[in-house]
Formats: sequence, C-alpha cells, structure tokens
Amino acid sequence: MSRMIFVNLPVRDLAASTAFYVALGGTVNPQFSGEKSTSLMFSDAIGVMLLSHDHYREFTKRPIGDARRDSQAMIALTVDD
Repeated sequence: MSRMIFVNLPVRDLAASTAFYVALGGTVNPQFSGEKSTSLMFSDAIGVMLLSHDHYREFTKRPIGDARRDSQAMIALTVDD
C-alpha cells in the first residue's frame, strides 16, 4: 500500500473553504464528500478533508481553535503556478 497524507481541517464555511482549496488545485473526491465534509485530492498521495465544526467534533472532545486567534499547527503545501 502506498503512503498517503490526509490533512483534516475544521472549517466554518464548507462551501467557501471548498472553493478556496479547489482554486489551489484540489479535486473534489465525491466518494468521501457530503453535506458535512469535503474530500479534496492534490495528488495520488495527498488529500485534504474539510469538516464542518459539528462533524469535526464527532472525532474529538477538545475545543476547536479560533484560526483568527490561535495557532495550533503549521502545514505547508506546494502547488504549481
């Protein structure tokens, strides 16, 4: 099995966040997308899962940080121009 990276991100506005990541070159994977989340692939090995806050809370009891105020992770992705 090949190695893959999936970055899971809580988002306030799923539609706007999906549009942003599509503009960066992500391709929506409808098999794992729905009303509460969007799966995007940037390559065969790198994916991003955008989850509504309610859906994200199904996986953790910890509070979701406010991205405008808190720093919890630094993730760097490169895209072709």
